[in-house]
Amino acid sequence: MARISKEKSESLNFYKYISQRIGSEEVLRIRRLTFVISDIGQNETIVTSGSKGEGLNFHSSDLDIMFIDPCSKVYESETEVVMKGGRLSFIMNNDETQPCFTQLCLVTHPQNQTLVKVSDGVLNMLEKNHLGYMLSKEQYKQFMLLKRYQGKWSANIHGPCITDGDDNNDFAWCLKCDKWIALAKPWISRPRKTWPPPELISKIISSGVLFVPIGCEGSINENIEWRISFSVAEKILVFSFSHSQLLCYAMLKILLKEKVEKHEDLKGLLCSYFLKTLVFWRSEETDSYSWRPDDIIPRFRSCIQRLLYCVRYAILSHYFIPDNNLFFLRFNNNEKKLTTILKNAYIPGVHCFAYSDSLHDNQTITYSLISHYQRFIESVSTFSTIRFYGRVDRFARLLYEFLHHSKTNLSKGLFALQLSAAFMLVPEKTRYQNCAGNKYQYLMYKHDLSHLMIGLHSDAVSRLLMLASFFYVHRKCFAALTVITYTLKKCTDEKIDLSNEKIRLNHFQQYAVKLMKKEKLHTIMKSLTIQVFRFHLNSSVVPQEIQADVSSTPTLFDSLPFAHFLSFLCYYHLHDVTSCRQSLQRLEQAQWTLSNCGTTVYHPQSLNTVIMCGIGHQLISGTDIARHAFEEADKLDMYNVTSAASRLSSLI
Repeated sequence: MARISKEKSESLNFYKYISQRIGSEEVLRIRRLTFVISDIGQNETIVTSGSKGEGLNFHSSDLDIMFIDPCSKVYESETEVVMKGGRLSFIMNNDETQPCFTQLCLVTHPQNQTLVKVSDGVLNMLEKNHLGYMLSKEQYKQFMLLKRYQGKWSANIHGPCITDGDDNNDFAWCLKCDKWIALAKPWISRPRKTWPPPELISKIISSGVLFVPIGCEGSINENIEWRISFSVAEKILVFSFSHSQLLCYAMLKILLKEKVEKHEDLKGLLCSYFLKTLVFWRSEETDSYSWRPDDIIPRFRSCIQRLLYCVRYAILSHYFIPDNNLFFLRFNNNEKKLTTILKNAYIPGVHCFAYSDSLHDNQTITYSLISHYQRFIESVSTFSTIRFYGRVDRFARLLYEFLHHSKTNLSKGLFALQLSAAFMLVPEKTRYQNCAGNKYQYLMYKHDLSHLMIGLHSDAVSRLLMLASFFYVHRKCFAALTVITYTLKKCTDEKIDLSNEKIRLNHFQQYAVKLMKKEKLHTIMKSLTIQVFRFHLNSSVVPQEIQADVSSTPTLFDSLPFAHFLSFLCYYHLHDVTSCRQSLQRLEQAQWTLSNCGTTVYHPQSLNTVIMCGIGHQLISGTDIARHAFEEADKLDMYNVTSAASRLSSLI
């Protein structure tokens, strides 16, 4: 009994420790809710996954964004097809594919379709075989990924995804079948303990399945094969994990990254998806009550033990389609080394992390509850990851979800923050291209202003600058200057800039958060944080002077330099030369400060600061200085994402 008590005590202590390192239940709930609400508010239907999408945010965490193609739909049989104008319909063909892979056959010959208009781009993505016109995964990927994102950042094709230059984010386009497919129907009723419960199973089968553009390696039809993805179902399952289950999953991921993959010859042999699958199986085979905080060490060791078995016998069954062995032909005499590493982790249990980067301080860290400002920093770090892809005009859906499914104060606060941020994406100019007249101009002005005023509640600084830019575009320079002056007064030391990749609170910020610890999270967020300042395509609030930089992609600006630049433009149009030069000097000082405090100068927002300095000197006849600024920006603009080159050529 004493031994059992000691083991439980050790597990409980380690549970408290790892909750500090990886995140408490509250922190993980904030992370998840933030991404869920963000998914709802996008212009396109997306699914966020990867470690960050699952609520984990530690070293090596990634974020996967899956865009669901709205122009295509997949069905299992032709009798289920619902033809809609402008949408392509595909039928699954599993007869010539391995489990978890399928071919997608166009319902009819494209030249004979009357309800579907097929573009040349779609025709180029089809390959004809004995069954009909098949969708080529390679051509689809090139068309939907490279054509859409090429030139916006350094990117590489990785499996079905395009990966950004920092290897932090993966983007993939996929197709969807709204119904649960026959291949996975045995999963619904197979014998299991208590997890997942019936209500969760019902939710999962109503979510359908996805298809991602990657074929079975080595298949003669690999180019026209698509992998069946259960990402939505898997996300639902992970969200149902108890905190102990999720921590065990996180510990396995750390073991993989910091123990296994330190050996070059083992990199890529295992992946997080395999570990997630293993935890799914272990959760289904055990009673839910066994995943308790005082039992976390035995559960972790049992997962390693199962992984050892799977590696030794080269078998890990896909969770939803067990006929698919994820470890088939996976190992090539390197399983012995992998087995040794796993054995060395199994024997000491959690003490195997004694020399890991993430969990090495187990013996020295205190087991007190996570402090208020640490919880806050975890929360804002997650919110800083959120990006709106394209123009968000799905306010109705956000409002519906907010009114009908937001039950806690936390979810209401996070909904309010993202609703406010969404309203900052004011209507595009093209929406009003057929309208004219003073009455229309007045209505458009009031409409955009109302959106911007709602958006002021999402952060402390950047949304005010958007309002100031709106006034400047409408030639209300005094109103713009009033807002800028007020905004600059709010740029104080306790404000937290969410554009930074790694957020660390200074003592001013810690003190400010401590003073507001009784306030709700969303109140603190809108009072103390500075969101990334971004102009979206065709936004009606972009100053004419920088429209060339917002012509092809959403563009980032550092808030303080933009405030000084906008102030410069206002004084320039008011013919106040003295104030104009003072604002330009402040802009140059802000640029110098950013370049000397560790800010990477080749980031687009940093390059835009250099360009704004050049524009300022160009307007007041400082052509040589302007040329020097544009040359500097052009030299650092490795991916040609700014207007530096074109501005430089115009001066020659």
